Amino acid sequence: MIETFAALVFAHAFTDFAFQSSGMAAKKAGRDEAALAAHIAILTGLTLLAGLQLSWTLIGVLALVALSHLVIDVAKSFAPREHPLAAFLGDQAAHLAATALIATAFPTFWANALWASLSWLPGVLTLASGLLITTRAGGFAVGMLMVRYEEDAPPEGLPQGGRMIGLLERGLIFLLVLAGQPSGIGFLIAAKSILRFEAVSKDGANPKSEYVIIGTLASFGWALAASYATLALLGHLPPLGILPVPD
Repeated sequence: MIETFAALVFAHAFTDFAFQSSGMAAKKAGRDEAALAAHIAILTGLTLLAGLQLSWTLIGVLALVALSHLVIDVAKSFAPREHPLAAFLGDQAAHLAATALIATAFPTFWANALWASLSWLPGVLTLASGLLITTRAGGFAVGMLMVRYEEDAPPEGLPQGGRMIGLLERGLIFLLVLAGQPSGIGFLIAAKSILRFEAVSKDGANPKSEYVIIGTLASFGWALAASYATLALLGHLPPLGILPVPD
């Protein structure tokens, strides 16, 4: 069952955070039928790819994955716009709950798949999903959190520089946690403090420095939570042989 869950999470994560443009997301929020249909088609295709097989189980899983995702996305479109982070977190929690229920209802979905003999593949799918959720989904979550503080944002240097810094720092945290070296995150915090905070805190108490601190702590917190969740899921899957075994 856990392999089925890992495969379905992979399909969901890549549908929402790799193959969905900002334009598609905006159209979905407006309940555009074409955008919703395209989004569900991508999800269905990835789910089919992950669990390719000739069985009635495949049809049941595809139908439930598509229907549940559509219902949750339409429900999200009615969420208040003034609380985007709450809507985002609620939406993702609902998707994960639906995924867990489907995996429980169809525990042999992965066992009957064409790739079932590749015992290492669910771990690889989990690593890919975890990295994407840590980096890209984390960027969306932190961005939504910081919307209310936009007036106090420090001036941007390179175009999209802050966004790229966030992606890189969360990616490094993911690698450090999975490599069994979480102590290295302290050096990452220190390096960012030296390079980033000094530029926005020259005038003492400064809302721009607080903006950076809030964003940094949120980014690090998301990355740590997502990385350890990935590590926990990997601990229930066949070992890859390239990661330290969790205690």
